[in-house]
Amino acid sequence: MTEKYIFLIAVLLFAGVLMSKFSSRFGLPALVFFMLVGMGLNRFIYFDNAQLTQWFGLMALIVILFDGGMHTKWTHVKEVIRPSLMLATLGVLLTTAIVGLSAYWILQVTLKEGLLLGAIVGSTDAAAVFAVLGNQNVKRRLTSTLEAESGTNDPMAVFLTVSLIELIQMPDTSILLLIGSFLWEMGLGLVLGLVIGRLAVWSLNKIDLDSSGLYPVLALAFAIFTYGSTALLHGSGLLAVYVMALRLGNADFAYRFSITRFHEGFAWMMQILMFMLLGLLAFPDDLISIAWQGVALALILMFVARPVGVFGSMLGTGFQYREKLLISWAGLRGAVPIVLATYPLLAGLEHGRMFFNIVFFIVLLSTLIQGSTISVLSKKLGLTEGSAKNDTHTLELLALGKANAEIIEIKVTKGGPVNNRLISDLELPEEVLITAIVRKGKIITPHGNTELIEGDLLYTLVSKPMREKVKKIFYEESPAIKAADLTPENGL
Repeated sequence: MTEKYIFLIAVLLFAGVLMSKFSSRFGLPALVFFMLVGMGLNRFIYFDNAQLTQWFGLMALIVILFDGGMHTKWTHVKEVIRPSLMLATLGVLLTTAIVGLSAYWILQVTLKEGLLLGAIVGSTDAAAVFAVLGNQNVKRRLTSTLEAESGTNDPMAVFLTVSLIELIQMPDTSILLLIGSFLWEMGLGLVLGLVIGRLAVWSLNKIDLDSSGLYPVLALAFAIFTYGSTALLHGSGLLAVYVMALRLGNADFAYRFSITRFHEGFAWMMQILMFMLLGLLAFPDDLISIAWQGVALALILMFVARPVGVFGSMLGTGFQYREKLLISWAGLRGAVPIVLATYPLLAGLEHGRMFFNIVFFIVLLSTLIQGSTISVLSKKLGLTEGSAKNDTHTLELLALGKANAEIIEIKVTKGGPVNNRLISDLELPEEVLITAIVRKGKIITPHGNTELIEGDLLYTLVSKPMREKVKKIFYEESPAIKAADLTPENGL
């Protein structure tokens, strides 16, 4: 039996990788295929363990948020922090209210139960948004807004879901107490995320491990620790993870390339298994029985609730009408709503199974319809720029283990102290060696008479103690710094 499960996991991973290839070819989000594969396996495998699904879903979300935060540039996010936070709070509330009232009327449930369904689908999903926008050439301000929103609105949806379940089960619960709880959760999540993020940066730069392969594991441990410690203190673990990853990803630390590449692959694996597992938990016959209700609520969410939430929360933010229209359409639902849909199921609410099936239906339609048309709509609205984003790294950043040396990447900036200068004029110390230059995607072998120009990526071999001092030569200090000033005896 164990061998069969191991073989099944291998088949699922193979299927997930192949589906991601087909999805990019047909312009559909890969997670749609993952869920459909899981549903297809329903006919051969009986799976109804909602608790296991919820646990694995949370673990996957930790990894996905960590990977997304690591790739998010703070310089881009801070430009849109206000509209992103408005979308993550007021936008979620408006969406919850509209979908909740609609569910109350369509499903003939109580108002609290209707609002519970609205809260479950109230937030956009980081996994879906990061995956779909990753290969699009939508304008940077819009992608930054959508990514920041998806990384920060999960805590709001979690809070509303848990609070409404509590209100349904215990009607005498104090609203003021719930509001105080929300402020505590958000505040603690933000603070612990920043603190642990700073600790993670320090640890990765200062701790010498026996194997370079342990550094991605250490980073993952920090992500899980951030969620666990924050949740134990009744804070927002998901917010803390995203803030920690944002702090880490925008800092300078060793083994960056190895850590980011490891977690990018790991996040993909978790997405594949998570969406297939969620697909296994949904039974096609049950979905058919609530098809018209699911379609109706999905259309209300896409064409009414989400646009009202976006336009209502972004008043006075300076975004144009067409930009708000694209943000409205790009509010994809994914794993977070389905994971949240397991909460009423495990709480034993009367309509728990119906809610799960409807949420699954909504997510499937949202990703299928909206995810496949974002690129077309952005072009129609004239909100694209250049070509799709691609990684410019062609060399791996290496750390040479016990040699106490590493290869670091340095970018030549406009107006910087080394711009338009020859390598021979930099007077670098003997311990520093520029091993390669990447210029416009091509590798150039450096020589003394090679002129450095804006945009060059320099892969430079340095000893670890000299790392920060060398960067000052290229970024901060005057080019007249002498090699003698860079010796360990002079403060390194």
